Amino acid sequence: MTLTSRKPVYLLSEGGIVIELQTISQVSKHFSVSTRTLRYYEQIGLITPAKKEDSAYRAYDAEAITRLRQIIVLRKLRIPLRQIAEILQSAEARVAIEAFERNLADIEDEITALSTIRSVIKAFVEYLNLRGAKFALPDDASLLEVVDSLTVSKINFKEEKSMEELNKANENLNKLADKDVRIVYLPPMTVAAAYATGEGCEGKALDMITQFVTESGLLTIKPDARSFGFDCSKGAAGIGEPSHVYEVWVSIPGDTEVPAPLVKRTFDGGLYAAHVLRAWDFEDWRLLKEWVNASNKYDNDWDSPRWASLETVAGQGFEETLNFYNYVQNGGKMDDLQLDLLFPIKEKV
Repeated sequence: MTLTSRKPVYLLSEGGIVIELQTISQVSKHFSVSTRTLRYYEQIGLITPAKKEDSAYRAYDAEAITRLRQIIVLRKLRIPLRQIAEILQSAEARVAIEAFERNLADIEDEITALSTIRSVIKAFVEYLNLRGAKFALPDDASLLEVVDSLTVSKINFKEEKSMEELNKANENLNKLADKDVRIVYLPPMTVAAAYATGEGCEGKALDMITQFVTESGLLTIKPDARSFGFDCSKGAAGIGEPSHVYEVWVSIPGDTEVPAPLVKRTFDGGLYAAHVLRAWDFEDWRLLKEWVNASNKYDNDWDSPRWASLETVAGQGFEETLNFYNYVQNGGKMDDLQLDLLFPIKEKV
């Protein structure tokens, strides 16, 4: 499948050849990869966008799109980003072979462990069938020793015959279970808020908050400051779509003065379903929403406002910077960012 463009962007190469480029929004929608993920891949050197000299906007040529497609395939095969970087930055097949062999060894261990689990469960079933209605596990030291030695991951390995099947298996694999989700209560707090619009608005708003925290010395006064970000477009952006407006908060003492263009907001607090963002994959938002909607204990409370805002939309989920203190102290590097996804919920009546 080829990418299509309603408004083509072109770049004149050194050889005088006109190259059609795809915008970051087009690439994001086509591959269902968020623009933040694309920028993260740029930050760590996995892909390099092309830019017209008279434009500040990112665009991608055929080479970058091919590279992105390779990254997506390797990620679906559970190859870590560090290994992907090694593979793509080397022209030698040996580097890829070594990375694949390391992952094959892990998979073989999982297959062995799963086979052992199957045998043990069969033994338990046979034992319980012989005992009758009363439940008790067999007091077999050798059998329990086998169980204790298992270190199998939750990955269910199976050979896939097509990318369509691989995508489906990957979706089932990543589905969140109850043990993957934490229920947290965010207390009421006063926050300094910065918001930005357009391409890269997430980074712009975060930079404004980071500058405020640094210049005000906030972390010496409030080292436990917490920072949250969220899409606040009218009609929040969907998975794979760029944010149009993005707002970032940092909690502050109530009497703190907030310089323009930042504004002060009062957050009422509330209950949230929380899940750590994995591998910089914002598809986790969809998985968290599915968990909430399927819950028999909690209701989706996404649209209920928990603060007042004249400038932007209220009532959204948050992306909390878990390592905010260290993130600011280390200069706000993108590859140091650790995020927690917080989905607003309420207890079922």
